[in-house]
Amino acid sequence: MEVNTKFAKSLELDYPILSDPDTKVAQAYGLVAPGGKIPKRWTFYIGKDGKILHVDKAVKAGEDGANAAKKLKELKVD
Repeated sequence: MEVNTKFAKSLELDYPILSDPDTKVAQAYGLVAPGGKIPKRWTFYIGKDGKILHVDKAVKAGEDGANAAKKLKELKVD
C-alpha cells in the first residue's frame, strides 16, 4: 500500500490506487484462476456511484496510461 500511495502522489493522481496484497478484491472480480495466485491485469473504470463503467481486458503496461486517459474521456469521467 505504501508503494502505491507514493506512486499515486508522484503522478499527482486525484483518485485512489487499489492495493490488494491478499488478492481478495482480485478474487471477487474474477481475476484469479481457481488455485492461482497471480491476478489478470485488467483495468476497471468505476464511476463515482460505484458502478463499473467499462472493463479493459487487453491491458498493455506501456500503453495503459494513454489508453486510460482516452477511455476516461470517452466515458466523460472527470
